[in-house]
Amino acid sequence: MAKRIAILGSTGSIGESALKVVSSFNGDFKVAALTTQTSIHKLENQIKKFKPEMVGVVDEKAFAQFSASHGNNGLKIFSGVESLEKVATADNIDLVLSGVVGAVGLKALLAALKMGRTVALANKESLIMAGSLVRETAKKYGATLLPVDSEHSAMFQCIQGQAGNPIHKIILTASGGPFYKYKGNLANVTVEKALAHPNWVMGKKITIDSATLMNKGLEAIEAHYLFDVPLDKIQIVIHRQSIIHSAVEFEDASIIAQLSHPDMCLPIQYAMTYPDRKPCPIKRLDFAAMKRLDFAEPDFSRFPCLKLALSAGKEGGTAPCVLSAANEIAVYAFMDKKIKFTDIPRIVGHVLEKHKTIKKPGLEEILLADAWARKEAKKLC
Repeated sequence: MAKRIAILGSTGSIGESALKVVSSFNGDFKVAALTTQTSIHKLENQIKKFKPEMVGVVDEKAFAQFSASHGNNGLKIFSGVESLEKVATADNIDLVLSGVVGAVGLKALLAALKMGRTVALANKESLIMAGSLVRETAKKYGATLLPVDSEHSAMFQCIQGQAGNPIHKIILTASGGPFYKYKGNLANVTVEKALAHPNWVMGKKITIDSATLMNKGLEAIEAHYLFDVPLDKIQIVIHRQSIIHSAVEFEDASIIAQLSHPDMCLPIQYAMTYPDRKPCPIKRLDFAAMKRLDFAEPDFSRFPCLKLALSAGKEGGTAPCVLSAANEIAVYAFMDKKIKFTDIPRIVGHVLEKHKTIKKPGLEEILLADAWARKEAKKLC
């Protein structure tokens, strides 16, 4: 029987890669639901090809435009932020793939976990905001959380079959983004240059995060929550080729790594077919053709976002939530050309300095901290 999937953020890079995976299989998956923020033309094309039973359009203006032409064709249409939760909790869904960007995905994630569902998670901000709450909710309701980020999928794959063997260290690899060897003034880099990632094709927000190295700090926090490993046991290593996606070292000094060409179809497919492995439509590695694999320590002084993220992660409580919210506002302000590239860490740092951390927040306190951080960041922008 086909596995029924709901894709939150189907018109983004993760969603489009997931649908590419679906297309490579012959009836193993049934796309039951799709959602988008504003990309209704992409959504319409996806509806024609995959014939879902329900869709959600988060943006109200886009929803009004979309519903005008899809009102009476039997398709269930939901609107607003609530549409994500309605789709994630709809009947007869086997797998929820959360590929949305930002805090908007948190309530839908928690709602799906409370139903004991399997969630393939690419919405990193939800885990950064409320890592402890997400982990506790999944455990309480017997839900399964499968990481979709290439690095966390790699870690997850490395620990399969290792139950009972303590993790000594996680090695989190980073490409370094487009500016790691950049000799010019980072204050003058353009949005276009920041979006030109050397190895990965990703959404705009995560690509900017990769350029500032904020993404790697966020990923360290994610790994801390996903695998219950202290942050001081997570080593970040610059690996420009993006072939080793991460590795895990065990107590006996053995290191198990996951390698592949940089293509998001693989970690997405692994989450969709888990625990099975199936043929994947990506280029295969040829060891004889690989000339070298390089590694280096990250430059914390040149990329202060990384230091800010790790500091917030160690602080815990609402600090990672504030970090993520302020960063999200600053990144979009940079993409709108309202601030400089180097203003991103400055703004995030100022917001974190003003914040009084709540150590064990509930959902309401997390959402309040998120809203406060966004307001403060917007003032600075």
